[in-house]
Amino acid sequence: MTLSNAVRVQTPEPFYASGKRSRDLAKELGISEAELLASHDGPEVVRLGSDTAGLLQALPDLGEVMALTRNEAAVHEKVGTFGRITVAGQTGLVLNDAIDLRLFFQHWRTAFAVEIPDEKGSRRSLQIFDETGDAVIKIHLKPASDVAAFEAIRNRFADSSLQPLEIEALAPEDASSRDVDAQGFREAFRAMRDIHEFFPLLKRFGLSRHGSLDIIEAEFVRRLDHSATRNLLEKASADAVPIMCFVGNRGCIQIHHGLVSTIKIMGPWLNVLDPGFNLHLRQDLVAETWLVRKPTRHGLITSVELYAEDRSLIAQFFGVREEQSPEDPAWRQLAEGL
Repeated sequence: MTLSNAVRVQTPEPFYASGKRSRDLAKELGISEAELLASHDGPEVVRLGSDTAGLLQALPDLGEVMALTRNEAAVHEKVGTFGRITVAGQTGLVLNDAIDLRLFFQHWRTAFAVEIPDEKGSRRSLQIFDETGDAVIKIHLKPASDVAAFEAIRNRFADSSLQPLEIEALAPEDASSRDVDAQGFREAFRAMRDIHEFFPLLKRFGLSRHGSLDIIEAEFVRRLDHSATRNLLEKASADAVPIMCFVGNRGCIQIHHGLVSTIKIMGPWLNVLDPGFNLHLRQDLVAETWLVRKPTRHGLITSVELYAEDRSLIAQFFGVREEQSPEDPAWRQLAEGL
């Protein structure tokens, strides 16, 4: 269903004056975050055009930024610079120092340049949203960022057409394991030579990632206790085992490579609070945790995968390894001990 959003939200003060995060305020108002920003009447929010590839290619000019990618249960924040950008049709890659992204442009619908006044100085960001009005990625400027580059991007990509925002209500995308060639999938899975063959395999057999767990043979998958993620992070910190942490949504997957150090629990949130990398995970929204082993020419590759109640993927953890190398034995020992 497509909803034409010509309605402007009437509030007695600017959305940022409440002190609430725009995502939380939008939820209170019963609208999407993109609709909340689009409803703002003032220079603090400028709607940008649809040249997603051009916008992406301009991001290195900003210098050091914080990239934030989230879903309902996890927030992934990385500080670094954009660069080594590749665009191929509806997909994009960013592989520059700390900023490692997989981008899916078919879900990039609306973008804004946002500049919020603050007593400590303006808070500037570029924010991109999907067809449902949920954030795909937000790029927040840091003290070392190039403010002139931000202003140039805002001026270059500003969209003055003011077309009504269109918000779509999407149905859940969980393909179950019913009516699937389970034996054919198992044989193809066991024959995999590269971990990147897995997603095409799911498409070929009409399976979701979670649905595949129902039919992969037990030697490759194991259900883990609810405490597994906390144990994983604390053990990786204590033993200095480098990890990869993936958090994504429909339009973006953001990846951390390296050590984690400061692990803290704050209410329902499990947090990694390190210089350059923050992870905030709502433990109460994690319905299932799985250990998954995938066959490759270099041996089994082990991941720990977190799923929500609706069977959507929240986050994945892997060991750090070179592309054509076996898995780190320290990571495998850590994961298999959960």
